[in-house]
Amino acid sequence: MLISCQEGLFPGRDFAEKLHHAQVYGFDAVELNGGALEDAGSRAERKRALADSPVRASSICGGIHAHFIDTDPSERTKARDSLRRQLAYASELGAAGPIFVPIFARANRMPDLRPFRSRWELCRALCVEQLRQIDADAREAGALALIEPLNRYEADFLNRLEQAKDMIEEIGASHVRIMADFFHMHIEEPNIPAAIAAAGPLIAHVHLADSTRRQPGSGSMDFVSGFRALRKIGFTGAMAFECGLTGPREEVLPASVAYLRRCLAEVGTE
Repeated sequence: MLISCQEGLFPGRDFAEKLHHAQVYGFDAVELNGGALEDAGSRAERKRALADSPVRASSICGGIHAHFIDTDPSERTKARDSLRRQLAYASELGAAGPIFVPIFARANRMPDLRPFRSRWELCRALCVEQLRQIDADAREAGALALIEPLNRYEADFLNRLEQAKDMIEEIGASHVRIMADFFHMHIEEPNIPAAIAAAGPLIAHVHLADSTRRQPGSGSMDFVSGFRALRKIGFTGAMAFECGLTGPREEVLPASVAYLRRCLAEVGTE
């Protein structure tokens, strides 16, 4: 399992300097800022820096119009177009793929049409149809589309790993996979290791944050049991920091990486 971190958490005047700090702090990989990749010059800068660094690109986060199940067809088109671009960038830069959510709660205008279908059922039906097309787009690009369940305070549709798993299996997707976030799972999953075990090899990427949504090791999250579950399902992908920090980056990031290495070592001895 690789330990990654979002590029915005590193100090540095340019991306190459950020990569240098990533290596010094002990990270294996970096999660790229999808918004920055929309600029061809920024994309070229990252490609050059990655070619000269042992730190690899793990994934892409941001830059996607998260309106895949919007009631407005034009918004859905914008979402699909933005994801297609990010899939191409992932393929170009060697990242597993971009992370996306179907829609955030504040943007979800889906009506309740019971007894025909509830609001959630309508969201799911539309999401399944979108995922069919997304899977084809990802397959063509040669990258994975990483769907992320969020906690109930950020999304009123798709909150648990099993919900994503059911849709992926329903359509037999080959290039849509799950992005499992420890912070969101901490809120939504009754048992994180059990949720990971049930999702199994459909998990292709992980986000790391402690119970406080700060860096791992700063709260009460049981990472050892989660890592044990990931190892049991054969997960070999990247786990990226998506969190706030409790102190100076140059202090808390390497300390957090060291903490995670100890957690992984503990799992490895069992």
